[in-house]
Amino acid sequence: MITKRTFLVSAGLSGLTLCAGRPVFAALADYPSHPVRWIVPYTAGGATDVLSRLICQRLSERLGQSFVVENKPGAGSNIGTQAVIASPPDGYTLLLTSTANAINASFDPTLPFDFARDIAPVAGVARIPLVLVVNNDLPVKSVADFIAYAKANPGKLSIASSGIGTSLHLSGELFKAQAGVQFIHVPYRGSAPGLTDVMSGQIQGMFDNVTSSFELVKAGKLRALGVTTRERSDILPDVPPIADTLPGYETSSFYGVGAPHDTPRPVVDLLNKEINTALADPTIKPRIVELGAIPLLGNATEFGTMLTTETERWRKVVELSGVKKE
Repeated sequence: MITKRTFLVSAGLSGLTLCAGRPVFAALADYPSHPVRWIVPYTAGGATDVLSRLICQRLSERLGQSFVVENKPGAGSNIGTQAVIASPPDGYTLLLTSTANAINASFDPTLPFDFARDIAPVAGVARIPLVLVVNNDLPVKSVADFIAYAKANPGKLSIASSGIGTSLHLSGELFKAQAGVQFIHVPYRGSAPGLTDVMSGQIQGMFDNVTSSFELVKAGKLRALGVTTRERSDILPDVPPIADTLPGYETSSFYGVGAPHDTPRPVVDLLNKEINTALADPTIKPRIVELGAIPLLGNATEFGTMLTTETERWRKVVELSGVKKE
């Protein structure tokens, strides 16, 4: 009996089999025939795990094999990324790609790989706005107030981030350049300790993903001044875009799926189709929105174009900041 999965893959492979003159179908018609590793290059917990486990559960249900989330943190996502690049290009090892990959392409000259060359784009997952939050005692109520305060108090503001070269750090650097202000950057190992020090007043502000800060804003523990996307966030609808004050300002975090270069196109297309189906699922989409995330739908080529655009966007920010990994 032919299953839906076998039919979809065999249909995509039929032309390839004839043209290549070799038994490609025999190798791929039953994909996946055993569990698939989904590498998350971050520690367990947070948005990356939630997004990954939501999608992997649905892929497991639809494709009949386990999609297993495996956390491989370290080196700004590079350890997990390199592990996927070194894996066979057979569709059984996937990478949760992110903004870090786009940034590291220009921020880290020591990389032993070329992300654009070595990873095949599979599908987008979600885009997450960042938000500028400040301590409640700071006498500012808006982005315009924050800029005015920074100019009146040069060198007296400290802004936290989750580490040097992260999207949180570089979003602050872009803000400094466009607003013409100065503040002290204080890197932390993750956003949670930075947020803690902002709430206590040891640090005055932070650019953070809305996923990890919106509950603190709603609880009145932090004040949100502006989101980094051009549109408002659904979970912080009263917070205006920073671009309303600084025209052209825009950053965000994004997540997607990649595979080792040379992964067969029929496998990539099947995964893309199923990931898009999961993102649009009426039981999954609300969970993604609850995280403050915006689902990224589209085919593999469109996701590849987005990766190229994001890599170039962050290259300009890295150059503007003058900061690179030593």
